[in-house]
Amino acid sequence: MKKKGIVLIASSIGVVALIGGFIAYDYFVGNRVEIQEVIPASAPAQAASVDVSADALNGTWSIAQPSNVYFSVKTSKEEVNFSMNAVEGSWLVDLENPSVMSGEGVVDLASVTSDNPTRDSHIKEAKFLDVANYPDASFKVKSFENVKSDWKEGETVPLTIAGTLEVKGQTKDVTFASQALYSDNTLKLSGTTTVQFSDFGMENPHTVVLDTENDLTVRLELNLEKQSL
Repeated sequence: MKKKGIVLIASSIGVVALIGGFIAYDYFVGNRVEIQEVIPASAPAQAASVDVSADALNGTWSIAQPSNVYFSVKTSKEEVNFSMNAVEGSWLVDLENPSVMSGEGVVDLASVTSDNPTRDSHIKEAKFLDVANYPDASFKVKSFENVKSDWKEGETVPLTIAGTLEVKGQTKDVTFASQALYSDNTLKLSGTTTVQFSDFGMENPHTVVLDTENDLTVRLELNLEKQSL
């Protein structure tokens, strides 16, 4: 009887340890950040589209809150998102002459969060983002391609944004597959590109219990307000 009791207690401890281990594993590797899209894929189509004049769009637009830049890492468990909301920048729009359009943005990497303090502290260390020595990441546009000259209120406009991304003092030319939308005097911009850890001198953070893909998805979800003259 005593032996059975010991076995039962040992089994119970094993189950508790297993549950606790799973909870700890999920906490350290699970995704805890949902991407907030500025242009929802399921946005309802407007019943009557109104033309937007070039005057309404042309000019300098500054990044306003709420805006976020995300990077996502795909693991053997799921895709884990990191968000940065301390982002500044601008977009010069000229629909009559897209070749003169320009844009740039800067992200304060101290704002990076995956809603997991331990993991966030780890990603800021020297072997990854090295935030102490490289506090900012930046993007400078080289060209806006496939920009339509006719826009309608509330309708999505696809465009391609090519430029240079700088992280940890290293640069890489990238292309964001993007879309923009004008609504209620606000310009919304969403875009994605793919880079690798090695592009910026970082190693893949895989572990013995968790595989991590080499690709990183970088995503822009920006609201912009027009600067007054």
